[in-house]
Amino acid sequence: MNEIKLIVADDHELFRNGLVELLKKHEDIKIVKSVGDGFEFLDVINQGFEADIVLLDLTMPKMDGFEVLKKLKNLDAEIKPIIISMHSAGNYIAKCARMGAYGYLLKNTDESELIFAIRTVHKGKKYFSSEISEKMINFMSAQSVSENVLSKKESEVLGLISQGLTTKEIAAKLFVSSRTIETHRTNILKKLEVKNTAELIKKATELNLI
Repeated sequence: MNEIKLIVADDHELFRNGLVELLKKHEDIKIVKSVGDGFEFLDVINQGFEADIVLLDLTMPKMDGFEVLKKLKNLDAEIKPIIISMHSAGNYIAKCARMGAYGYLLKNTDESELIFAIRTVHKGKKYFSSEISEKMINFMSAQSVSENVLSKKESEVLGLISQGLTTKEIAAKLFVSSRTIETHRTNILKKLEVKNTAELIKKATELNLI
């Protein structure tokens, strides 16, 4: 039986310890280390601890999961990251996939899926459940559409709106009339299918447009 050496990196001690106890029941999984933040995890890696997989939380103090993914990519480390997070938004999932995550699980996942994901990733394959994949695809499709839909000038106006500038201030900055900016704003709202500035900022943030 191939032993899977695993590190758990999560700042919630209760969740981390529960995960460790659950995984201990499986003979093919060996917990190498359990850590509470990204710095601690990288320190463990730099000390030469050998591991095949890290179960990685995204929201951690000192250094979050995104930063860890970035560092691992730069280190060209062999350890394969599986994200285990409470965040189910498509932009989080897509970002992690782009940054080299081998899998993405939600914290409410059941034991059988968790073990299946670990064993799948250990074989060198990626694991994203159908629900997670759908969220990621929906986000990426919407982002692609939005990027192509907004003109360069509209994207510029959107950026200035997100900075809290008024129509008059944006007009002065871009050397055009306030009426021109209002027209751009109306077109942006229509294209992104939102009704007001608050909704616009929220959707534009979700789509990584600002």
